[in-house]
Amino acid sequence: MKKIAFIGAGSFGFTRTLVKDILSFPAFSDAHIALMDINPKRLEASRQACEKIKAKGNYPATITATLNRAEALEGADGVVITILNGGVSVFRTDIEIPKKYGVDINVGDTRGPSGIFRYLRTVNDMLDICRDVDKYCPDAIVLNYTNPMAMLCRTVQGECKCNITGLCHSVQGTAEMLANWIGADMNDVTYTCAGINHQAFYLDFKVNGKDAYPDIRKAMEKPEIYNAEQVRNEMFLHLDYYVTESSGHNSEYVSWFRKREDLIEKYCTHGTGWNPGEYAYIVKRYLEREDTWENEIKEWLAKDDIDISRGREYAASIFNAVFGDNEMFEFNGNVRNFGLIDNLPEGCCVEVPVLDSKGRLRAMHVGPLPAQLALLNNISARCEELAIEGSLEGDRRKIYYAVAFDPLTSAVCSLSEIQSMVDEMFEANRGYLPQFGL
Repeated sequence: MKKIAFIGAGSFGFTRTLVKDILSFPAFSDAHIALMDINPKRLEASRQACEKIKAKGNYPATITATLNRAEALEGADGVVITILNGGVSVFRTDIEIPKKYGVDINVGDTRGPSGIFRYLRTVNDMLDICRDVDKYCPDAIVLNYTNPMAMLCRTVQGECKCNITGLCHSVQGTAEMLANWIGADMNDVTYTCAGINHQAFYLDFKVNGKDAYPDIRKAMEKPEIYNAEQVRNEMFLHLDYYVTESSGHNSEYVSWFRKREDLIEKYCTHGTGWNPGEYAYIVKRYLEREDTWENEIKEWLAKDDIDISRGREYAASIFNAVFGDNEMFEFNGNVRNFGLIDNLPEGCCVEVPVLDSKGRLRAMHVGPLPAQLALLNNISARCEELAIEGSLEGDRRKIYYAVAFDPLTSAVCSLSEIQSMVDEMFEANRGYLPQFGL
């Protein structure tokens, strides 16, 4: 019987989705699913959801729930991390303070001033978790779903011994979207995708071995397709390679779309995609759900019938390849750049193909990115490295530098304005940043 621990199991959507996938593999039908969270109410909701999935599939699995992290991790073969440090009351300041200085942010969970301060709040908990992994289950495969993905994975991979990689579903999700646009069957699609998290690019995208980029470019002549992802489609038309994460996210990471109101109106407001780039999109969604999440969970738990078919998340397949049925599996993971992408900083966190087989995760050498993509990735990767150094050293000045060179921030603000913004964000995060004495 294999043991898989969920740290941050109160993330109801992620936990029930991943547990459903895990139990669908024969090697894990009798697994011990150990759920851990610091919120008893959310933890209990996830436990009930997992029990419902277990009953529906008639699985002989064991489901336990605990507030004790060591108990959950003890002897685990696999660990899934889905934590969030600080509720909407502090998270919203990541978005609202930059707005005062003209930096218009959509989600703010990855990079730029909002992503950096989210990282600073989260990294200490992440390090504590992974040090416990080193202690209680040192051989476990650890899969992180918590953002900001690149900075957290890079920090842990440098400071802890655990075998961890970060996962983002934007790679497979975008591939399916592109295939759908050109009427291709995903079974006929192959691609090589690499870069940094939320800003990786399909270096090739083929259907039955043939380059599909001309067909994708042709498809964008249709207004309904162009408008579905205006920011990403503009980036493709001008940079020649398609980026993985949604338009709303990507509009934050570059200087081209959110620095003027007319550009925001043109590219980030009217697209037909799920998140074209509305200001404070995720904060609004959090606020909407503050008073409704419990009812939504109750409604799901009250359903007479639930779908337990396997989804498209990578986690279960990765576990199955390493310590399950050992079926080889390839995915895109977040790992440190030691000889993987030649023209990105050595040791930074990159998102590259990873081959997953018995007992091992092997990141694959990609080579150099096209020059224009490497230039874009380098700016963000080097800002992330500065933020990581600043956190580990308790150096506020390096945090300022990391924000000052962020593409969107530097397109909007003066250096003096950036300093004031960073100071204000440090103050708003008082109580969350012990590495800075706050």
